[in-house]
Amino acid sequence: MAIVIVGGGHAAGQAAATIRQEGFEGELVLIGAETHIPYQRPPLSKQYLAGEQPLDKLWLRPEKFYVDRTIDVRTGITVENIDRDGQFVACSDGSLVPYDRLLLATGSRPLRPNLPGIDLNGVHTLRTITDVDKIRTDMESATHLVIVGGGYIGLEVASVAVTANMQVTILEMEDRILQRVTHPFMSAFYHKLHSGKGVDIRTKTRASEFVGNGRVQTVLCGDGTTVDADLVIVGVGVVPNSEVASDAGLLCDDGIMVDERCVTSDPSIFAAGDCTNHPNALLDRRLRLESVPNAMEQSRIAASNLIGGDK
Repeated sequence: MAIVIVGGGHAAGQAAATIRQEGFEGELVLIGAETHIPYQRPPLSKQYLAGEQPLDKLWLRPEKFYVDRTIDVRTGITVENIDRDGQFVACSDGSLVPYDRLLLATGSRPLRPNLPGIDLNGVHTLRTITDVDKIRTDMESATHLVIVGGGYIGLEVASVAVTANMQVTILEMEDRILQRVTHPFMSAFYHKLHSGKGVDIRTKTRASEFVGNGRVQTVLCGDGTTVDADLVIVGVGVVPNSEVASDAGLLCDDGIMVDERCVTSDPSIFAAGDCTNHPNALLDRRLRLESVPNAMEQSRIAASNLIGGDK
C-alpha cells in the first residue's frame, strides 16, 4: 500500500511519524509546497522573528528522522490535482504520484483583504519562514510598523518590534483586541500590557488603504486618519487551503469536510489540521479550528485510521 501526505506543517509531519510508529512499512511520500521539511509555526512571530531561534530549531524533526524511516519527503512541490478514479496526485513538477490512501494536511493561508495598495512593497502577511525572512529584512531599515489586526500574531510581532525600538501601531476594527478568541478581561490585560510598552493600539479602527510610491508610506484608516508606516503586517485571519480538495469533488464547506475519524467524502482520502471542518463533540457542532494541538491530535487519528486503525 502507498500512502501520500500533502502538506508540510504540524499535521503532515506528525502524521508521517505516527504512520511509521504504528508499524506501517509500505511506501510513504510527503509532498510539501514550501522548500523546508515540516516545521513549527508558533515561533515564527516570536523567537524566529526576533533572531533568537535559528532555522534548524524550527524543524518538527530533523531531516535524518525521515531518511532513517524511509519517508520520501518532497519539498517545493505543489499538488495541483487529485485524480480520485486513478488514485494519483498530479504535481507542479510534472510528476504523478500514486496512492492507496491520501492524507490532505494542506493547512491555511493568511487572508489578504482587497484593499488599495495591498501589493505595495513593505506590506506583508505572516505565515511561513519565507514571510518572516522578508519581514526581518525590512525591519532592518524600517522605523514605523503598522499591524492590521489585533490577534495573537499581531501582538507577538508588536512585542518583538518595540523591543527593536520601532514605533508600533495596531489597528483593530473590533471593540477590543483578541475579541474573537478570549474574554474581555484578558483583552484588557493585554491591551494594558502592550500599551505600557509603547504600542499605540487603536480599536474600532479599520485600515482602508495602503499609500505609497512603490513602497508603503502611510496607512489610511476608515475614519479618515492616517498613520505613518514603512512596514505593514496584515493579520486579519486565515482561509483554509481546500481548493485542491473541492476541485476533486470532495465535500467542502469552510474547509474540507471530515468525520470524527478524519475521513473525507471519499473513503480513501483523509484530512487533518487547519484545512478541515470537523465535528466537535464538546460543542456539539462542526467547526474549523486553527490550533496546533488540534492539528497534532487530528493527524494522529487520521494516521492510525488510514492504515487500518479505528480511532
